[in-house]
Amino acid sequence: MKTIKFGMIGVGGRGEIFYQNNHLPEEGYEIVAGADLSDKALEKFRNTIPGVRCTHDYKEVLAMEDVDAVFIITPDFLHEEMAVAALNAGKDVYLEKPLAITVRSCNNILRAAKDNKRKLYLGHNMRFMPVIQEMKRMIDEGMIGEVQCAWERHFINYGGDAYFHDWHSEQKYSTGLLLQKGAHDIDILHWLMGSYTTKVAAMGMLSVYDKCKRRPAEDKEPYNVTENWLKLRYPADKAEDYSPVIDVEDHNMVLMQLANGKQVSYMHCHYSPDSDRNFCFIGTKGKIENHGVGKDAQILFWNKRQGNTLLPDQVFTVRGLDGTHGGADPLIMKNFREYVRGTAKPLTDPVDAMRAVLVGICAHEAMRDGTLGKDVPEIDRDLVEYFAE
Repeated sequence: MKTIKFGMIGVGGRGEIFYQNNHLPEEGYEIVAGADLSDKALEKFRNTIPGVRCTHDYKEVLAMEDVDAVFIITPDFLHEEMAVAALNAGKDVYLEKPLAITVRSCNNILRAAKDNKRKLYLGHNMRFMPVIQEMKRMIDEGMIGEVQCAWERHFINYGGDAYFHDWHSEQKYSTGLLLQKGAHDIDILHWLMGSYTTKVAAMGMLSVYDKCKRRPAEDKEPYNVTENWLKLRYPADKAEDYSPVIDVEDHNMVLMQLANGKQVSYMHCHYSPDSDRNFCFIGTKGKIENHGVGKDAQILFWNKRQGNTLLPDQVFTVRGLDGTHGGADPLIMKNFREYVRGTAKPLTDPVDAMRAVLVGICAHEAMRDGTLGKDVPEIDRDLVEYFAE
């Protein structure tokens, strides 16, 4: 069995999860090189995988002939540059979500994959969450009839620490959090509804973090999200080291008209005291709604008309799996490894990933220019057909 060799572009933060889970010599997969600007991150990488090649320049990883594929785990505004370079270098690519932050960037990445005939895999790990897969099964098997509408409420209690202390807080680096954070959720809503968005109407505001204390603009020390969000700082004004520049909304709402005639809404709030993704799907014969997406998540199921009671007809508990993101991260990495080897089909899709980004872009444009609704552009037909293969 041929050993597939991976390079890492970004070994800090979530990059650690990737090299810890994908260096599997006994299974025919090896992490052989990695790039990062941080000496501290590279040192930890080197200590975890002795003998691994380290560099500050990601292009050196792409120039290595023995590297078959790369994991790109870097900030969103770098995705286009790095993914296009990797695909042009003949590498298969695992790219963290979101695909990119502009329509042009998304098109450039997909076209580079097509032109070079390389595999492009997007890190939409929520498709692998057991509770999401169970809800999809229930919908696909007709347990609630033909689904007509859906919505999701996304409560993000770590929003201040994760998105308002670093590059996420600026439109020029993220476009906005409806794209950056919401791409996961919009992808799931599309996936379970079996369609994609053609028109959006949206509202959003910067309502809390604009009033919080900022760190000095000259403070260039990188903010360690992982260390700080675990402090459970609440309420928002308890922290005093927010980004010097904040111009993204801290709550967002979007209504989506789907191509199949169905309708969906999504909203999220970055200063809620709790953390959960609450999906609700209503069909012609019933309704399902989840509580939690990790271990011991529940799916509430209604299929009888009720009086004034909130009790569901049945409750299903989904135990979940070991591993980060409710066990989804190990599963998505396994799917990518097998996809590169040619023994499995990908569960995520570049065109679907671009459709989620398009919703975020158009929704932010709509809320910022005050328009009631905005048409979502079509993806070039040749790109759709190429990735459908």
